[in-house]
Amino acid sequence: MVTWCHRDLGASETTLKPDEKRLLDRICSSFYLPAWCSAVDYLKLLESHSLEDIKVEDWSPYVTPFWPAVIRSALTWKGFTSLLRTGIKTIRGALVMPLMIQGFKKDLIKYAVITCRKPE
Repeated sequence: MVTWCHRDLGASETTLKPDEKRLLDRICSSFYLPAWCSAVDYLKLLESHSLEDIKVEDWSPYVTPFWPAVIRSALTWKGFTSLLRTGIKTIRGALVMPLMIQGFKKDLIKYAVITCRKPE
């Protein structure tokens, strides 16, 4: 499974900081996403279903360059005209890309790759 998630909470934290929550809420609203969770939350969920060999990798460094590349492609004539043809939902999502970049730069947003297997 690959997924965006938020940073893991520190030992003394019970929730994200208010400014972090606001940023994620803005992204969720624009991309029509459910609430975010952390990679640790996914790990606990998979463990609760007795899955085995669970591995979680943070691929954020490999994915982070994607967002500026998407913005650069949208700023071309072809990209701009294509975006206009796709409709308001896609345009709304495109306008949120700078927020994704901000989240990655703040180390708030993570891109996790999670593998596991069902017990035999």
